[in-house]
Amino acid sequence: MSAEFEIGDKGNKISYETEAKGFNPGLIVLLVVVGLLLVFLVGNYALYLYAQKSLPPRKKKPVSKKKMKKERLKQGVSAPGE
Repeated sequence: MSAEFEIGDKGNKISYETEAKGFNPGLIVLLVVVGLLLVFLVGNYALYLYAQKSLPPRKKKPVSKKKMKKERLKQGVSAPGE
């Protein structure tokens, strides 16, 4: 750290002049990474909301006859044809 001393006219004023430093490189990297992460999360949320509005609901898979028969037997209803 280099500092220069200047003595003013009155003799009791001492001012320190230091070199102006730039931004800390670690801070710049941190800000860029946090900014990109924020853009990524906000973008994904926006796409999710858009997909919820624009895409049709999913179609349910057809239930097989075997599963329907098992469910009816569990409920106590006999399957037709037996």
